[in-house]
Amino acid sequence: MSAPVTGIPLDESAILAEAEATTARIVAAREAIAKIIFGQEQVVERSLVTILSGGHGLLVGVPGLAKTKLVETLSTVLGLSERRIQFTPDLMPSDILGSEVMEQAPDGSRAFRFIKGPVFAQLLMADEINRASPRTQSALLQAMQEHHVTVAGQRHDLPKPFHVLATQNPLEQEGTYPLPEAQLDRFLMQIDVHYPDRASERRILMETTGAEDAEAQAVLNGDEIMTMQRLVRRIPVGASVVEAILDLVRAARPDTAKGKYAPAIAWGPGPRASQSLMLTVRARALVQGRLSPSIDDVKALAEPVLQHRMALTFAARADGITIRDVIADLTATLG
Repeated sequence: MSAPVTGIPLDESAILAEAEATTARIVAAREAIAKIIFGQEQVVERSLVTILSGGHGLLVGVPGLAKTKLVETLSTVLGLSERRIQFTPDLMPSDILGSEVMEQAPDGSRAFRFIKGPVFAQLLMADEINRASPRTQSALLQAMQEHHVTVAGQRHDLPKPFHVLATQNPLEQEGTYPLPEAQLDRFLMQIDVHYPDRASERRILMETTGAEDAEAQAVLNGDEIMTMQRLVRRIPVGASVVEAILDLVRAARPDTAKGKYAPAIAWGPGPRASQSLMLTVRARALVQGRLSPSIDDVKALAEPVLQHRMALTFAARADGITIRDVIADLTATLG
């Protein structure tokens, strides 16, 4: 294992013992999720990595791929309180955050009371987030970044942990409002949900169309999740992995772009992308039962972490170049 780059002494034996115990708990959680969600192992892993890294995820896929079911299952298995918001063009900020109402006491006195909105949950599902107006999207932005909301000048803290898993349909663009770059950057990862393979779809047919459906069972709880999140931040990262992250992120920016697609990049990821990779490679290593991340983790997470933080020039898009092409070219140069 490469030497950690931090100057703080680490009790590696204690971290190792805690990581081994945590890995066993994560394995149990993944097995519980696999009883409900079939054939989406990579999506499940990336969703767990997002939560263990303390971030928010954007699930992108066509309808009918169990995105909603995944979030419901995660909330149950991880022991997190869950709320769902169906985003529509007429959704108002108060429908998400909550509002103040006037109440009259028996003695005739009146006072305002704050009624919490659905954002006050540990795991919030924002369904079809791009269908809400920019005004409503911006209301969610503060909650995602600051973990609190402000209503009538009063601050209200959100529960801990707090995570947003938003869904987005990539096909239907009529009646949608594209997410602003600032809000996209708040999502730790964009998790693409693809069609299941034939064997998984056969299992779906056999196990979900009978008289009884399997039900998710709680394995973890919120306190355990926060303990795991703290462990992720203590996992040592080798100097070679840090350099790979820096090389990758900086090569995806117009002014320092590298590779054959360098002229195609209009704008690229900022330092938050580097931070996201540092956290997610640690979490992926933990999920897979390893104490330290490798360059392979950087390669595996480059696309979900970077793709929503980049844009290509008009000429590049006209030539059929995609962001995935650019990221694949950049990751191929890593050690």
